[in-house]
Amino acid sequence: MPDYKGIQGTAVQNFAGDPGNPINGQVWYNSSTSQFKYFAEYASGAWATGGNLNSARTNLPPGGAGTQTAGLAFGGEAPTGVTGDTESYNGSTWTELNNLNTARSAGGGAGATNTAALSFGGYIGGNPGITGVTETWNGTSWTEVNDLNTGRLWLGNAGTNTSALGFGGAPPSFPSTSIAGGNTESWNGTSWTELNDLNTARLQIAGCGASNTAALAFGAQPVGLTESWNGTSWTEVNDLNTGRNALAGCGTQTAGLAFGGANSPISLGVTESWNGTSWTELNDLNTARIYLAGAGTNTAGLAFGGQPSAAVGTLTEEWNAPGTATEIITTTV
Repeated sequence: MPDYKGIQGTAVQNFAGDPGNPINGQVWYNSSTSQFKYFAEYASGAWATGGNLNSARTNLPPGGAGTQTAGLAFGGEAPTGVTGDTESYNGSTWTELNNLNTARSAGGGAGATNTAALSFGGYIGGNPGITGVTETWNGTSWTEVNDLNTGRLWLGNAGTNTSALGFGGAPPSFPSTSIAGGNTESWNGTSWTELNDLNTARLQIAGCGASNTAALAFGAQPVGLTESWNGTSWTEVNDLNTGRNALAGCGTQTAGLAFGGANSPISLGVTESWNGTSWTELNDLNTARIYLAGAGTNTAGLAFGGQPSAAVGTLTEEWNAPGTATEIITTTV
């Protein structure tokens, strides 16, 4: 069987970093990160493989914090149970940092950067075990602040660590009543305030948005309903093309990205982009999964963790709009 040199006419080059001007199809070895990488030009948006999380987990906040090259993963459910693990992404690898003070899964998250984030709500274990605990991240450690007025799990989220929105989810009476909530709460950097509910109560919902006055809520169990938030009330707008729950999202109220999830019992990799009016289906995730997290924008997004099958995953994928992208072929050598 011919090797890479036999096919391409040249050996894989070794760089102490990444080349400044790679060409389409080029493969190289980054000796600084011990990774083989590949550069590609995409006619349409596509997902590329990123570095794996150190801690496998599912049920992360559907909207995490940060950007494609500076993301933050926190909380979730590991194979051993609920976790408070926190990791920071630099565009290639994840680094373990200080844990949440209260380990939990299926909570909400917000944050424009990986040095200023918010974690709220979720499940801490036990029955019912649903909490409203809120913690803020300063780049080094988590500090407990004022709780949500109504503890919830599987809620949607948007905004930053000083201007966040939490909506929907399952209240403390779950699962005895199995009732989804429509509660919406706004965070001002100090405390939560209850506002007008979603028009359609739901759980396992995703969202995106830059602040607590401009957000988008989409998906749920098992619908594609989309609602837009103006700081006071929700307005129903055009649905997702593929209704699904346990999905993730990133971006803004007028430029969002929705990906992953399930239309029971099938896990999906479906990716859709929102332009402020309607959703357009794009290229799927490479690995379909549920209960994953998202960060970044609708042109440079990040998907990480989740459950691709019966196993809990560490997979990270980077979304790139039409243009170019660098994909990691081997994370370690």
